[in-house]
Amino acid sequence: MQAGDGETILVVEDEWGIRVTIEEVLTDSGYHVLTADTGPAAMKILDSEARIDLLITDVGLPGGMNGRQVADAARIQRTGLKVLFITGYADNAAVGNGHLDPGMAVLTKPFEISVLSSRVKALLSP
Repeated sequence: MQAGDGETILVVEDEWGIRVTIEEVLTDSGYHVLTADTGPAAMKILDSEARIDLLITDVGLPGGMNGRQVADAARIQRTGLKVLFITGYADNAAVGNGHLDPGMAVLTKPFEISVLSSRVKALLSP
């Protein structure tokens, strides 16, 4: 049974292997997936007319914008956008002293694919 119902997820991850794995898992679960490897590349997608239901972003990104900056900018443009941060750092350090607005969550690397799937499903649930 597929978890997704065609929702669109933007995955922002600079590590190719992690990005491709997440994309594959989400696509197999019924989601439409867009990807970017830097903050500025993600912002180009976010500035477009593309439907985006969830932003999954690594906190540490190259290119001048970290994942928190991308998420904050995205939520100004797309009010209420759900965000899942993925990070190799402790939860609090990753997102600015642990402050998360409603509709935001953190997943610490390494993580089980099943945990990623359940976190995505929970964030996209009404």
